[in-house]
Amino acid sequence: MGMNDYLKKILLSRVYDVASETPLEKAETLSKRLDNTVLLKREDTQPVFSFKLRGAYNKMAQLSREELNRGVIAASAGNHAQGVALSARHLGCKATIVMPETSPAIKIHAVERLGGKVVLSGESFSDCAQKTRELIEETGAVFIPPFDDEDVIAGQGTIAMEILRQKPGRLDAVFVPIGGGGLAAGVSVYIKQLRPEVKVIGVEPVDSDDMRRSIAAGRPVEMREVGLFADGVAVKLVGQKTFELCRDCLDDIVLVDTDAICSAIQDIFEDTRAVAEPAGALSLAGLKAYAKEHNLHGARLVAIVSGANMNFDRLGYVTDRAAIGSASEALIAVDIPEKIGSFRSLIHCIGKRNITEVCTRFSDPVHGHVLLGLSLGSADAKETVLDDLRKAGFGILDLSNNELAKLHIRHLVGGNAPNIKNEKLYRFVFPEHPGALLNFIDAMHMDFNITLFQYRYHGADFGRVLVGIDVPEDKEDKFQAFLERVHLMGYPYVNETDNEAYRIFLGWHDGNK
Repeated sequence: MGMNDYLKKILLSRVYDVASETPLEKAETLSKRLDNTVLLKREDTQPVFSFKLRGAYNKMAQLSREELNRGVIAASAGNHAQGVALSARHLGCKATIVMPETSPAIKIHAVERLGGKVVLSGESFSDCAQKTRELIEETGAVFIPPFDDEDVIAGQGTIAMEILRQKPGRLDAVFVPIGGGGLAAGVSVYIKQLRPEVKVIGVEPVDSDDMRRSIAAGRPVEMREVGLFADGVAVKLVGQKTFELCRDCLDDIVLVDTDAICSAIQDIFEDTRAVAEPAGALSLAGLKAYAKEHNLHGARLVAIVSGANMNFDRLGYVTDRAAIGSASEALIAVDIPEKIGSFRSLIHCIGKRNITEVCTRFSDPVHGHVLLGLSLGSADAKETVLDDLRKAGFGILDLSNNELAKLHIRHLVGGNAPNIKNEKLYRFVFPEHPGALLNFIDAMHMDFNITLFQYRYHGADFGRVLVGIDVPEDKEDKFQAFLERVHLMGYPYVNETDNEAYRIFLGWHDGNK
């Protein structure tokens, strides 16, 4: 099928029976920060919170009544499943969605709520595909593909039609997420037919870049493994039709990592108060990377926010990674002498800079190791901090780009300390503001060795600190006086020394308990 044929199909697509013409909104805060006009195409506002409804409905709207009476079937655990289910409800036909047994309950319930029948099969999409083929043989249901279909591609291409109508003036580039390639194919073929001067740039995760690899190879190539964070674009093999269109119509493909995607989720939230899913924020992450690499200023750029079907339990992970992804947080390992006053000296060296995390645990009688998170006002701020720490005599290691540290180590600093037999464990609370942790350390001003310290900034009004303190028996009275003084200063505390979780995972024990 030729380019003009796709153009005609897009213009005649029947998406608006169920889909909405979504807003094209300026991201005011981000535009100022990047010195470019950034426009967000809000496909997250569709009835199923994703663009997938367009292609699914356009495909199903072309079916005959006889075909609809046989019912439709799709294999999907995500947005395509919901698009098919809603389309079937509108067209008055039955929809069966084959999903992996590992699918989150929220997605299963979403499909069922829209009237779709869910069939769970296996743990992978290959299992789903096999079950789908079996059900087609049994029932004669019509298969609705997720991306490699002319009508599906045309349905997704209506997004480009809206963008050019909503922004008829100068436009420099449109950034499109790529999974199987249906959205990128539809958007790029439409724009290149009508506005060839506008660049269309695909965006893929670094660990799910099958379209980029396929274009480089000159044919669709299958990846053995793909990253699953941006699950909406985690496709091992792109379609033949989508490959050909993306090869001929895309100007470039940008790759971004998980941190950049999380940072883009945060950017979208700050400008719109909407929480995009990782695949939904992918194009904005690519826009930011492209603008930085090409030193763009004053450009007019569009990012398609393709979906917002985010599982709530992923938000904590996104928050952890977003700050590092935007270079607004540093993660640093610091070596300090294991003696009274060293920890306080470290906090004083940081001063009133915003500390996001502090973790330390006694492990050696000579050297202590502290994991330090810092909020940065600019990209240059990290080097200034590192220089200050070096000048103060601390050994340092920048872990900001260390995947193991970001994923696991920052949550695992701790363990039993066999050489500390007089440790007491306390939780403290203090009002949160810049410099609050420094004030807390100064207020404590104790002559005891800190054996454990754990603090993380959570964006709340109050900060919470877990502190282990070595209190020899002959200093018990002095320690009680310290607690009274701290309490009078307005720092409430809870004694956790007898907590079972502490005893098992952090406290000293001789192996006989």
